[in-house]
Amino acid sequence: MVHAVRVHHTGGPEVLTYEEITVPPPGRGEVQIRQTAIGLNFIDVYFRTGLYKTDGLPFVPGNEGAGVVTAVGPDVSGFHEGDRVVYAMSIGAYAEVRNVAAALLVHLPASIDDRTAAAMMLKGMTAQYLVRRTHPVKPGDVILVQAAAGGVGLILTQWAKHLGATVIGTVGSKEKAELALAAGCDHVILYRDEDFVHRVKQITAGKMCDVVYDGVGQATYPASLDCLKPLGLWVSFGNASGPIKNFDLLQLSQKGSLFATRPTLNTFVSKREDLLATVNDLFEVVLDGAVKIPIHQTYALKDAQKAHKDLESRKTTGSSLLLP
Repeated sequence: MVHAVRVHHTGGPEVLTYEEITVPPPGRGEVQIRQTAIGLNFIDVYFRTGLYKTDGLPFVPGNEGAGVVTAVGPDVSGFHEGDRVVYAMSIGAYAEVRNVAAALLVHLPASIDDRTAAAMMLKGMTAQYLVRRTHPVKPGDVILVQAAAGGVGLILTQWAKHLGATVIGTVGSKEKAELALAAGCDHVILYRDEDFVHRVKQITAGKMCDVVYDGVGQATYPASLDCLKPLGLWVSFGNASGPIKNFDLLQLSQKGSLFATRPTLNTFVSKREDLLATVNDLFEVVLDGAVKIPIHQTYALKDAQKAHKDLESRKTTGSSLLLP
């Protein structure tokens, strides 16, 4: 028996139950790992509340983690007992021990520690597809990052700055503004105190942005569209304030023949070769120091309820971990 956090019915943080479970031997194509660090992400909230659906109840939430291989199932090659590994986008992470499809696992470089690995995979791969594939950021681009002090925001900001962009970030407090500036933001807007559309217009002398990366959702729509120059791109990649339910396609033409997209990481890493290319790109910028992974909060696995409360109340910055 090992400990895990399970959801027996969807709802608020109180539905996260710390309990003992039995983990079977790894099945065909699976690897069993003893987890050393587990990533905390807003997508975990979406599954907990039922916004995103699972195969059934009860389930173990969580989508990324790092650890050590303890057993290998049939038809698995390339992984052996004792290997250090990391993964993302495999629900079931809130557990001391778990089985993971080998196709989703990646070997960890010796110079990246387990906590950094667990904190960077989902957020870092998200940042990668945003700045390298959804809108390939290039020198001279002016971009707006909503929630620039968040987990994805701090990584995205560093990476975009590394690629030569001018980065404008929105944040909710002066403390978060300091974090965003330290990550490379050229300009920071306190969205609770300022009209961020007006400030973007001032900062850009009316030229506005090439792209807006928006993981906030309902609270920043449709204002994010007003921060774009004609033919600009709005990338809505998250729903931290709730899903957008009133999207009006006609606004795109009225506001300057804008482009809009709602990407998801699963699509960009659905093939093994794409997963490895994405991860290797992420490892490269982390190993050469261009992107640092900020771990600002850690919680014991048994304290998952508190972790979710802090995440939803916007008390967290950077990356957060659950520790078995």
